[in-house]
Amino acid sequence: MTTEGKTSKRRVFLLAHTGRPAAIRSAELVVQGLLRCGIGVRVLRAEAVDLPLPASVETVAEATPDVLEGCELLIVLGGDGTLLRGAAFARASGVPMLGVNLGRVGFLAEAERDDLDKVVDRVVTREYEVEERMTIDVVVRSNGDVVHRDWALNEAAVQKVSPERMLEAVLEVDGRPVTAFGCDGIVCATPTGSTAYAFSAGGPVVWPEVEALLMVPISAHALFAKPLVTSPTSVLAVEVQPHTPHGVLWCDGRRTMELPPGARVEVRRGAVPVRLARLHHASFTDRLVAKFALPVSGWRGAPS
Repeated sequence: MTTEGKTSKRRVFLLAHTGRPAAIRSAELVVQGLLRCGIGVRVLRAEAVDLPLPASVETVAEATPDVLEGCELLIVLGGDGTLLRGAAFARASGVPMLGVNLGRVGFLAEAERDDLDKVVDRVVTREYEVEERMTIDVVVRSNGDVVHRDWALNEAAVQKVSPERMLEAVLEVDGRPVTAFGCDGIVCATPTGSTAYAFSAGGPVVWPEVEALLMVPISAHALFAKPLVTSPTSVLAVEVQPHTPHGVLWCDGRRTMELPPGARVEVRRGAVPVRLARLHHASFTDRLVAKFALPVSGWRGAPS
């Protein structure tokens, strides 16, 4: 780690998708605004190469959780993929993440590209709140042995590999079988993930403050293949049938593992949440309407 900027009492970490010109310009504006107010900035050295940064900005070589040591906030500039990468840093370090959306929907983001001045002002004045979002812990078993462990903020998806063959699977909740069918896959999601892959698969939108787990089939060949919403203390399991082709596990669409026939994927509430910094007091309902551009014309409100 470089020694520049270590005299600053306050420090934030900046993570950006430097492959996007908009992210480079946004990062430059955020860094300049924070430095003017006496707040130090730390970035990954690999990203610093692509950013026009002053010498006072700290750089760190490795993308490990301890790089956020001494930082009060993690600011992430980018689309959903970059925000999920930032969520991994936030979970491992316990540092709250403040996302600025430079992509399309960006449900994890708290601000948009046009809000950069507001982001800097709120960070400087500490005018933000921190909320915790549920995660899920994922365990993969093969022949009874644990062969893989992972986690997700949005979802763990068990999917087929061969386009021409369905994945045959048995769904289980709390140690009891629910149903079995052939499908393209099954999504096990958190309320945060209900607006991500689970939403695309036809699952319900769940408000973030609701503590629950979701199990959503993808293109199931069955009469009963409805999305399930369970207790947050439930243990969900997907068993890949031994006679079916192997499948694949995706966690947050970023980390993957091949599943052999007969593999069992268990999903439960995560032991460690992700902390998100919030600038707005707007309800999730308003956020949902804005993100999906839902038609609300004609609304008159509750009678007084």
